[in-house]
Amino acid sequence: MTQHRQWGRILFGAGTAAVLALAAACGSSSDNAGTTSAAAPATTSAAETSSAAPTSSEAAMTSESASESMATSESASSESASSEASGSGGNGAGKLIVIITPSPDNVFFKAEQDAAKAEAEKLGYDTLVVSHDDDPTKQSQAIDTAISRKAAAIILDNAGADVSVAAVQKAKDAGIPSFLIDREINKTGVAVAQIVSNNAQGAALGGQQFATAMGGKGEYAELTGKETDTNAGVRSQGYHSVLDQYTDMKMVAQQSANWDQAEALAKTQTILQAHPDIKGIIAGNDTMALGAQAALDAAKKTDVVVVGFDGSPDVVASILKGKINATVLQPASQIAEMAVQQADEYIGSGKASQPEKQSIDCVLVTKDNAGTVKDFAVTS
Repeated sequence: MTQHRQWGRILFGAGTAAVLALAAACGSSSDNAGTTSAAAPATTSAAETSSAAPTSSEAAMTSESASESMATSESASSESASSEASGSGGNGAGKLIVIITPSPDNVFFKAEQDAAKAEAEKLGYDTLVVSHDDDPTKQSQAIDTAISRKAAAIILDNAGADVSVAAVQKAKDAGIPSFLIDREINKTGVAVAQIVSNNAQGAALGGQQFATAMGGKGEYAELTGKETDTNAGVRSQGYHSVLDQYTDMKMVAQQSANWDQAEALAKTQTILQAHPDIKGIIAGNDTMALGAQAALDAAKKTDVVVVGFDGSPDVVASILKGKINATVLQPASQIAEMAVQQADEYIGSGKASQPEKQSIDCVLVTKDNAGTVKDFAVTS
């Protein structure tokens, strides 16, 4: 009987200790929730935002850089928690995808960033979004950040067809696959995928609309993009594959405005002074089309046809107001989502699910269908 009582006291004591230990563990977990600190990368852009909480392998780096990254860490912890809560499948648990694009001041690149980030988090990944501002040095630094953070993949809208080859190769050498969107590089076998709009097909659509709107005759000017960007050349060639067939149409000026709205406005003003009877302006992107339209508005010219390329919300709104005639919509969000999905498949299998070079057709947007376009997509 005495032995039974002793065993009872022992078992009761053990059970009480277990309960107390479990309660302590739960309290500790609750206290630590939301206090995870994300390591600041060695070099970041001012436009960088992070949703990645560090893994155990990054703990040392977190400790060393905590004083530098207090504000970033708080934001990162909150966004990471959101990512984990919304994850629905995929291979992303505990892994990071780094998204690198030009400046989100351009709504096209902002749409890419938002779509890629949302898709990655839906698949369970942490995300780090960085802007290189079309600066190859910043792009190289962003790639270095991805390497130091041991990213599982990089989604990249690059800073130049030639200059970006070395940066993508550097990521590959570090074992990080890159999935390019919007712009190609001048080398294959370095990136896992290069997913772009079918710029030649889209430019042919835009060129035909431009010629039709001008009635197949008259003087016109062309505003082209950055010379280092392959898209600038492809779109110009696509336009001329159609326009050069119209013998009564004459190009009186062709100038680069480097994808920039303010530069396009200034260049258009100069063109209007030299060629006051101009009947049309075709631009390599929507930002330059908006600059051209602003110059025409200032000159009170209402009969000049303007066509752009991108499908941006501002140009769609201008089309609906009867100003800019048309644009060519690039499915920016769709391409960014495809890149993340293919990255997820590659991370899971170690193999590419699609060919490296992929081309997605564009859609002509005029007043007839502009009301169905939202956020670089046709909604109906």
